[in-house]
Amino acid sequence: MTQVNRRERDRSGTDRDIRRQARELLVTQGPQAVTLRAIARELGITAPALYRYYASREDLIAHLRADVCADLAVGLGKALAEVPQTDHIGQVLAICRGFRAWALHHPQEFALVFASPAAAPGENCAIAAADTGTESFGQIFLTVAGRVLATGILLAKPDEPVPTDMRADLTRFRDDLVVNMAATGVAVPSELVGVGTAYAMLRFWVRLYGQVALEVFGQFPFPVSDAEPMFESMLDDLVRDVGLR
Repeated sequence: MTQVNRRERDRSGTDRDIRRQARELLVTQGPQAVTLRAIARELGITAPALYRYYASREDLIAHLRADVCADLAVGLGKALAEVPQTDHIGQVLAICRGFRAWALHHPQEFALVFASPAAAPGENCAIAAADTGTESFGQIFLTVAGRVLATGILLAKPDEPVPTDMRADLTRFRDDLVVNMAATGVAVPSELVGVGTAYAMLRFWVRLYGQVALEVFGQFPFPVSDAEPMFESMLDDLVRDVGLR
C-alpha cells in the first residue's frame, strides 16, 4: 500500500470517527452538545485538527443531517420493499407510519433535522447523501408520490382553492416536483401535477409533520397515553382527502 493510500485510509477512518462521535453526542445530549471542541475532547485530538475535515460546526452539522436522512431513507426503503408497488395506499401508509416510528425512536435526530433551522433553504432532508450512496429521505417520498400520480388514479386537484398569495411559491414548488420526481425515475405528465395538486401535497406533509412533531415533543394540550389511534385516524383522513380512498 502506498503512503498516499494509507493517508487516505487514515483520513477516511478519522472522518468516520468524527461523525460517529457527533452522532453519539447528538443522541445522548441533544443537538446543542454537538460541538467541534466536545468531539475533539472525546476523540483525544485537538479542536484545530478537526478543521482539516470540516470548515465549521455548521459544516459538520450539515453532514450529520445528511447521515441522519440517509439512515431514515434506508429504513423507509426497507419498509416500502415489503409492500407491492401496485398497492398505492399501502405504500403511502407505509412511508407515513415509518416516518412516525422513526421519529419516536430517534427524537434527537428528528429534532436536528426537522425542528432546527437549516444552514440553507431546503437543506434538511433534501440533501443527497452522496458519500453514503443512498437515496435521500426526500427522494423516497417523491418516488412514492410520483408512482401514485403517474397512474392517473388521482384527479388533478383544482387550482381555485389555492390562496392567491401562495400561487407564485406553489408554482415554483410544482415545477420542482415534476423535475425531482423525474429524477427518481418516475415521469409524471405535468398536466397531472397542477398548482392545486402541489398545494394538496404540501398540506398532506404539514399535517403529517404536525402530528408527528406533537408526539415527539410531547406537546399535546393534555396527556395522551396512546396517540396511535389519533395518528391512524389522521392518516385515514389524509388519504381520503387526496383521493386515494
